[in-house]
Amino acid sequence: RLLTSRRAPREQPPVKSCVSAGCCCHSCRYYFPCQRWLAVEEDDGQIVRELVPVDEAFVKKDSENDGQSLATLGLEQKAKSTTYTVKVKTGDKKNAGTDANVFITLYGSKDDTGVVSLKASKINKNKFERGKVDEFTVESVDIGDLKKIKIGHDNKGNSTGWFLEWVEIDAPSLGQCLKFPCGRWLDKSEDDGAIERIIFPAELQTTEYTPFVPYEITVYTSDIFGAGTDADVFIVLYGSDGICTQQKSLCLNKREQRMYFERNSVNQFIVELEDVGDIIEKIRIGHKGGGLNSGWHLDRVAIRRLLPNGK
Repeated sequence: RLLTSRRAPREQPPVKSCVSAGCCCHSCRYYFPCQRWLAVEEDDGQIVRELVPVDEAFVKKDSENDGQSLATLGLEQKAKSTTYTVKVKTGDKKNAGTDANVFITLYGSKDDTGVVSLKASKINKNKFERGKVDEFTVESVDIGDLKKIKIGHDNKGNSTGWFLEWVEIDAPSLGQCLKFPCGRWLDKSEDDGAIERIIFPAELQTTEYTPFVPYEITVYTSDIFGAGTDADVFIVLYGSDGICTQQKSLCLNKREQRMYFERNSVNQFIVELEDVGDIIEKIRIGHKGGGLNSGWHLDRVAIRRLLPNGK
């Protein structure tokens, strides 16, 4: 959110906006739009976000191309950041689970993510229980090739000791999934007493695939009685030569399913999917049924993506 003073001088020289590295302007204004939740129970559950500067045209409401700039903003930001899916396996041992606050730092060849709290598991309400796998989302600016991680906890709570089996980190935009085996206690009364560990990836367990690209998908629900749905809506994109994406749910959780796709609503999603090429020949969109209000009247769908030249 862009914050400005309530009252400004009547006359002041124009301020140039510049987002390029090595800028030599005497006066620069940087725009860091967010338009995302910082809440455990919303969006991807993160309460801290890294923001990258964008061009002034994307946030100036009085610009001539405002409609296009607002629509492209999410795509530009996504293209400048990397989304990591972090899976954490707690060991299947007695007292292996923890009630402490767990954190992780990803270290790349260029930079690191800083300390990220793993607060909202996508799979389990109670995190880090014995024998369970938890899944989290971590977003960061480009840190380069992932080299190592540091994971630990704050040793607070009734049951703090933790046996960590492994961590798996998938970065679709990089086309890489890495496994970080641990198999050790993070417990002051077990093993060497450490409650945080630095772990390196197992090369033989690294999987590489074609990198994903971000798509902006805007869904328009019709304005007729009973048009909305609480069902799990999914989409598949088809390109030329039979190339298609995986089936992707547009909502992250049931809470979002209840919030989105209401009558006469417009919902926008930025999702990373397989690259189907410059031309999208068709899409398949639907839902999985179930629930009291699963029927849905869809008006239309709009899809945008950034081409290699940035347009």
